[in-house]
Amino acid sequence: MTYDALIPVIRRLALEAGDTIMKIYDADDFDVKVKSDASPVTEADEAADALISAGLRAAFPDILLVTEEQAASHSEKDDTFLIVDPLDGTKEFINRRGDFTVNIALVENGVPTRGVVYAPAKGRMFYTQPDGQAVEETGSLDKDAPGPVTAISVSKPDNSSLMIVASKSHRDQATEDYINKYQVKDSKSAGSSLKFCLVATGEADLYPRVGRTMEWDTAAGHAVLAGAGGQVVRFDDHTPLKYGKDGYANPFFIAYAPGVDLKEA
Repeated sequence: MTYDALIPVIRRLALEAGDTIMKIYDADDFDVKVKSDASPVTEADEAADALISAGLRAAFPDILLVTEEQAASHSEKDDTFLIVDPLDGTKEFINRRGDFTVNIALVENGVPTRGVVYAPAKGRMFYTQPDGQAVEETGSLDKDAPGPVTAISVSKPDNSSLMIVASKSHRDQATEDYINKYQVKDSKSAGSSLKFCLVATGEADLYPRVGRTMEWDTAAGHAVLAGAGGQVVRFDDHTPLKYGKDGYANPFFIAYAPGVDLKEA
């Protein structure tokens, strides 16, 4: 598999999954179930997962596929794998807030190297090109004909006036306490992996996550941010956030534009 082969496939699958999700989102009602970890799952999660998984397995049958909705994949391991969250921000979806995304990423030797993040309700799509540069695509988002893309880049932070983005559904006192260590110009809330993309485009300087996430929640956004010059580190010791961990669970982390004077946990 080459990056040139990968990028068109994951871009198209993200767009197709977005169409599937929006049909359900725009319906009068949809089913919501509760998984064993008490998190919600909708028919949109399951339909998008089936579509993306079938597409990736057909295109890249020899590469391990890990997806949120397929529990059996969570115990499999390899140095190289594709990792998918077919609908990140399910709570945003259920509450019809629009801040949900489709996430597909490639991880190599612990590092998310390529990925796509698509927010279908917002019409925003971010991905890494084959050379690794992160872009935002504009235009009609045609599945077969990529439109104009703009290379994105992180901000040059002013540590006396930082822009912070934090979770919309999980913004707790621990998060506020950490944010209060910085000189903040403004703070905004966003759902799903869009927070990584807001740092990648320079719309925010810093995204601290003091809460539970899984690797499928973060890999695609991490790849996009890295392709825009950003970094993601562990909250506790500021070492790079690695992937392929047991159970695919993440520690707390900080995503940021280099130049931010990171504060201790």
